[in-house]
Amino acid sequence: MSVDIRHYRDRESAPATTAAPILREDARTGVDLPELPRRRRGSRRSRVLLVHSSDEMYGSDRIVLEVVGELAARDDLDVTVWLPSDVSVGPLGPRLRELGARVERTPLPILRRTRLGPLGLVRLARDAARTALRLSGRHFDLVYCATSACLIVAPVARAMGVRRVVGHLQEPWSDGDRRGLRPLARACTSLVAVSRSVLDSSGLSEDSRAVVVHNGVSDRSIAVTDRAEGRAPQYVVASRWNGHKGHATLLTAWNAAGCPGQLVILGGPPAVGSSVDVPGLVAAIVSRPETVTVVGEVDDASPYLRDADAVILPTDTLEGFGLVTLEAFSQGRPVIASRSGGPEEVVDEGHTGWLFDRRDVDGLTEILASMDVSTLAVAGRHAREAYLQRFTPERMRRRIGAVVTRELHTADVDSLAVAS
Repeated sequence: MSVDIRHYRDRESAPATTAAPILREDARTGVDLPELPRRRRGSRRSRVLLVHSSDEMYGSDRIVLEVVGELAARDDLDVTVWLPSDVSVGPLGPRLRELGARVERTPLPILRRTRLGPLGLVRLARDAARTALRLSGRHFDLVYCATSACLIVAPVARAMGVRRVVGHLQEPWSDGDRRGLRPLARACTSLVAVSRSVLDSSGLSEDSRAVVVHNGVSDRSIAVTDRAEGRAPQYVVASRWNGHKGHATLLTAWNAAGCPGQLVILGGPPAVGSSVDVPGLVAAIVSRPETVTVVGEVDDASPYLRDADAVILPTDTLEGFGLVTLEAFSQGRPVIASRSGGPEEVVDEGHTGWLFDRRDVDGLTEILASMDVSTLAVAGRHAREAYLQRFTPERMRRRIGAVVTRELHTADVDSLAVAS
């Protein structure tokens, strides 16, 4: 899966002296507020540090590409990205460099569920101290924590004199998460949530610092075409092979529905954390395994989405957003998703897709058994319209840029007040 970087290259020659009026949606009231002007050309460039928790190319990583692309394209910002050194070198770093960001790999205090034992906590404390030392001489004007797993960096940055910190909440929080993460989030001066579901799960929905900015993805469609009728539908599922992504739920429903077509499975085990054996699940559950093709990891899922009639997102737990939903919409393909939070804010039931309760095998079975190519094609046309109206990357990037500009403007005002 990839993000189109041509947008940023095309913008390099465009003047960036003053931003056009940009709207910022307030998560609590729904009121749009105008963005403040950027710094003028020739003034000191603000130094922005973005901290991320992985070096892959899944949902949160692709959103980081969009955020960095927006910020690095601005003449008034100097952008550095820190990636963690405890994961394998992956495809994200080179893509960030292409966008014009400075990329550094360093020990970071990343909250990983598999590393919260006594030894893991000692490692977190050590990495937090190292991060403080790295921050002490860099004089960043703003630190951007790209996921909730990075939020330990927020109080560390504030303690080292960084006035403005943005936290980007891309994952739903459990009750246990809230106890640990809310004190860290208090160190942020602004919070961005990818969905109202994620913001509600954090318990910060009434916080004046928080805004909801829905994700957006690049339009990767070559030509949105209807599929030939008179054949069985083809579906695709694309996600990490985590236990909570619902592969067992999907395969059980697929078998119960009589294996109604062809199912293509993309993805692979996560770099960090537990995983499920998807090929093993297919062999154990599906009575007609020839109807399921396990492809595994791919660099770009777009061709597979174009070849499918619909995308399935069967997550068993809360889903922060489900970026593949937007990728399907951009290709004119509807989505069948569990009622898992984020997808409920995107999928219009019976119009751009269909929803079923989490872990509800019978509900998903009923949907799969009732689908045909014609029905899916009609919903796909509606999905394409919804993408163009609500989920383009330009819409998301403008709102993220507005948040960063307002934070930096506030920092300038704070500096003037201290100086006076």
